[in-house]
Parts: sequence; C-alpha cells; structure tokens
Amino acid sequence: MARIQIPLDVLTSRLNIQDRFAGFRNTSLSSRFANMRPVSEFLDFKRLSKPANFGEVQSRVNYNLGTFSSNYALVFVLLSIYALITNPLLLFDIVLLVGGLWLLGRLGGQDLVIGTFHATSSQLYTGLLVTCGLLFLIASPFTTVLWLIGASGVVIIGHASFMDKPIDEAFSGEAV
Repeated sequence: MARIQIPLDVLTSRLNIQDRFAGFRNTSLSSRFANMRPVSEFLDFKRLSKPANFGEVQSRVNYNLGTFSSNYALVFVLLSIYALITNPLLLFDIVLLVGGLWLLGRLGGQDLVIGTFHATSSQLYTGLLVTCGLLFLIASPFTTVLWLIGASGVVIIGHASFMDKPIDEAFSGEAV
C-alpha cells in the first residue's frame, strides 16, 4: 500500500506563513504590541461579510493577518490565560515547577540541611522533576495545548476571513 504524500509547501506557500513568523522572531515584546489596532477597528461589525470565494478568503486573511497581527497575538495570550485558569492542576504544576526551580537556585548548589534531614541539590532537582513530571501527565497538558491551537485557529482565521478590507484598501490592489 503506497503512502499518501501531502505537499505541505503547496498548502503553506499561499498564506506566506514562514515570512510572517520570521518578522515575529526579530521583534521585542514591547514593540510587538506597539502597533495594536483599536478595539473599535478590530471589532467593526459593519465590515463583517461572507466572502464570495476562496480567493477572497485568501486575500482577506493575508491582509488581516498583517493588519491585526498584534491583536491576534493578544487573543492568543488571553486564550492561553483562560486555558490555564480552567485547568487548575496544570496551573499549579507550572507554579510548583517555577517556584521549585527558583528556590533551588537560591540554594546556589549547596545541600539542603533541615535538622537531621540532609538532601543534595541533585536529589532536590530529581524530586522536583519527578513530582512535577507526574503532575504534568495527570494535568492533561496535551489536551490543553490542542484546545488552545484549535480555539485560536477558529477565532483568528474566522475573524481574518470574515472581516472585509476597508474601502480604500479594497481598490488599491486593482489595476485601472
């Protein structure tokens, strides 16, 4: 039985995804959110319309991903916070891991001695890793990540495909 080969380059080249993420990598966090569009422009219900065909969807997505990229990043951050709040065990595990690493870093590589209890830094790191690793598996992080990818994709691609270009932009690409 022959394997089916899906040419991912053909699928991703139309949306120009690689160039979009290259610009995201080279910018700082403060400059990333500096060009946010106002909420009134981002949620302009007067510009919502059903696209006529796939070419129009592609055109709208290309335009809106460039125009509202900071707003979409904020939507992703807010959905991430929501996903962590609704999964308290995963949130607890992340706080435990970060707090444990911070406390172990404060020891400066020295052993922990409390009364007659003596633990090396290697034992402490191993205990933290085992504890957080088991909690991590119980907390279903893969389900949370897959939900985050799906919810972000639906919200962002849905907004980008249904939000029409402004009137002045709609006619700028056409030849006279």
